[in-house]
Amino acid sequence: MTDVQESNERANKYENSEHVFLYKEGFFGVPESKIPVFYGGMRISGGRARGIPLHFPKGSVVRPATDRLREAVFSSLGAKIVNAYCYDLFAGTGAYGLEAFSRGAAGGIFVEKSKITIASLQRNMKAVAKSVGGDEVPLTIEQADVLRWKPLAGRKADIIFVDPPFAEIREWAEKLFQRFDEFLVNSEKGIVVFEMPGELELESPGWKLDRRIGRGRGQPTCCFYKRL
Repeated sequence: MTDVQESNERANKYENSEHVFLYKEGFFGVPESKIPVFYGGMRISGGRARGIPLHFPKGSVVRPATDRLREAVFSSLGAKIVNAYCYDLFAGTGAYGLEAFSRGAAGGIFVEKSKITIASLQRNMKAVAKSVGGDEVPLTIEQADVLRWKPLAGRKADIIFVDPPFAEIREWAEKLFQRFDEFLVNSEKGIVVFEMPGELELESPGWKLDRRIGRGRGQPTCCFYKRL
């Protein structure tokens, strides 16, 4: 049995588990060198881990947030990110949550369903952790379907980053908005940063679009939502 086959067998035993943590020996025991990843030119754009490359799985449908868009998002957030606790939903490469941590966030939870994508996310997390000064960082990866995920009792989010597959946003949007109050420490002051294609306009009762970054049909944009 190869290392990857053994990894898959062990991973299947965790199919019903929502929690995947950062292990030094690699994803489910597979050495980091065995994880098939691709570097597409994306990097952490600011903070203590600036310049660290972000990898994602070869052949995956992961759509990493562009450096330019992320930089604009965090420029808009400014000092709000400092000491904030963040959720990165549909985390993919972890670009949003790791960028937040690099720029001073207190920590966060990354929720991702795909085992292979989690392997790349773990690799990215370890690189950021090393850059900021250690393996022990207040960041957790949880393997789960975001629409059914329930946070453990404990710290809720000040800022939520949401980056679902573009093809599914219309179907999933209202279900997600209904859950944001459950995820936020203070829904009146919390911020939801929702990435979506430029032609899409989302509205939900009780939420207002505070600002939008980016434009263009088919191009990624980020919408900032707050409670009315």
